[in-house]
Amino acid sequence: MGTKHSFIRGGIAAIALLGSVANGFANEKELCAPFKNTRVDQSLVAMMLTAAEEGGLYLIRSSTSSVGFCANSLLGRIEAEFTIFQGGISLLASSPEHEHGQTLIRVDTDSLKTSDTLVQYLIKSKGFLDVENFPEILFVSTGLTWTSRNEGKLEGLLTLHGTTRPVSFTVNLLGLDDSPLLLSDEVEVKATTTIRPSEFGIDTLPEFVTDSVSLCMRINAVRYSS
Repeated sequence: MGTKHSFIRGGIAAIALLGSVANGFANEKELCAPFKNTRVDQSLVAMMLTAAEEGGLYLIRSSTSSVGFCANSLLGRIEAEFTIFQGGISLLASSPEHEHGQTLIRVDTDSLKTSDTLVQYLIKSKGFLDVENFPEILFVSTGLTWTSRNEGKLEGLLTLHGTTRPVSFTVNLLGLDDSPLLLSDEVEVKATTTIRPSEFGIDTLPEFVTDSVSLCMRINAVRYSS
């Protein structure tokens, strides 16, 4: 059985940001704590805990992963990264019906970094991300469709600047071999999409930043064990 096929039949339950594990994995009690009793669908939280019990939860290794965006501006090309992000990939062998997957992602907007201090200030200011009033970015998927052995489309809802809109990520599985994915202790995924900030209510700096931003993630995740 090919890796992509195993990925689907294994049932992608979620790619979820679970809490602060920037320098290591969260312990069992903290695993889903940031999402309990919040607006996040609690069935997703339960699904992640179930995956952890079954050995199908892969936590993001932030030291070898990246989450950021690129955009053009009057000062040239802006390349920014968020330094605080955490999470995992849940693969439930007992739930093949979840073949289209569910994803939950949370990013700390105040952790954004760029190579230029002025640009960083402007992007984090009320004119753009407004990190003081909107401290997080959330993504919850609605479906995953494979277009080839290692490429697919991940559909979902992105909440940015307090506004939620549908988006579609192009997904690539990296480092594929012929082994079933659930037998691997490590998973690597790349996901990209392009959004218009104005559609999320970010339109106070149109003269500075173009209305087209590329979001990108390169996720390296390792199997969680309690």
